[in-house]
Amino acid sequence: MIRLLIADDQALVRGALSALLGLEPDIEVVAEVGRGDEVVDAAVRASADVALLDIEMPGMDGIAAASALRDALP
Repeated sequence: MIRLLIADDQALVRGALSALLGLEPDIEVVAEVGRGDEVVDAAVRASADVALLDIEMPGMDGIAAASALRDALP
């Protein structure tokens, strides 16, 4: 089972991705966040395996969030 975190500042997009990916038998959406600066805490809390990140988000962009995530959970 792949544990997935979704980060997107648009709630409609985030919800649609979560609903569609949640239908896959081997994917479990374990966290959803709307800000880049929430990514690391949510990934740690939810023990996410994979993060699907929007590039443009408030707080921290997706590139910086990916870097912070790599540092926190190598």
